[in-house]
Amino acid sequence: MLQYITWTADPVIFDSFITLRWYSLAFMIGFLVGYEIESRIYRHEGAPEKWLGILLLWTVAGTIIGARLGHVFFYEWDSYRLNPIKILYVWEGGLASHGGTIGVIIGVLMYSIFTTRRNPLWAFDRLVIPIALVGGLIRLGNLMNHEIYGHETTLPWGFRFITNLHEWQAGAVPVFSSPSHPTQIYEALCYFALFALLMWMYWKRNAEERPGLIFGVFFIVLFGCRFIIEFIKNNQVAFEENMTLNMGQWLSLPFILVGIGLVIYAMKRPRQHLEFPNRFADDTSLNAKKRK
Repeated sequence: MLQYITWTADPVIFDSFITLRWYSLAFMIGFLVGYEIESRIYRHEGAPEKWLGILLLWTVAGTIIGARLGHVFFYEWDSYRLNPIKILYVWEGGLASHGGTIGVIIGVLMYSIFTTRRNPLWAFDRLVIPIALVGGLIRLGNLMNHEIYGHETTLPWGFRFITNLHEWQAGAVPVFSSPSHPTQIYEALCYFALFALLMWMYWKRNAEERPGLIFGVFFIVLFGCRFIIEFIKNNQVAFEENMTLNMGQWLSLPFILVGIGLVIYAMKRPRQHLEFPNRFADDTSLNAKKRK
């Protein structure tokens, strides 16, 4: 009977004139596939094609900047305030999903104000569908990086991760952790299941006709799973050791509550029946529809 899995995956795919890591590849694949999913949604609703590129820019910028600053301020401000230039050293690691979420929210608000001029819930309900997929892929990137894993376990699917990763890549003998919960896989499976649920809600149940419903379900499920899994996940920084709930759990609670509020708001309001011309619209045709 399998007792544990010794995980020896190299985080680097190749290292030549550029270095390509599995984590970076997960980000790129996620954004490319997410763009295609969002494109199909916009085409289905006849939204202007040029809105997609603008949304992509806001989303990428919000994700990277927000995730980096989230890690800096939520987890290691005492360290970064002594050497602020290291905030820019993103390649050294240190991204926080809660910060990325805040960054995307700010980006979508700007996108709604300056581009769509619609209720931001219109953009949020459609954007969170591919974001759930991207979140799962990023957790698989964490798995390849031997990071963000859980407590020791005797379960047969426990993983032994390399703890001296950088030294091992430089030629040292690997040092392995005790068999631990592969919480990266747990979270990835939750996010992929959430992605399937949101796709079903949009394409089969017309949930987008209740503004805020898809967005609210996304918050409840994603951060609810995150809150629960944090109980078996190792703390990221030392100050969490004396906390009843760790930083990830405290940061998840507001999003869960907002999600519950969004679902209640959406279900109390009448459906908004939308037209689906199954083509991209241009600004001229969109404005003509508004004048009717």
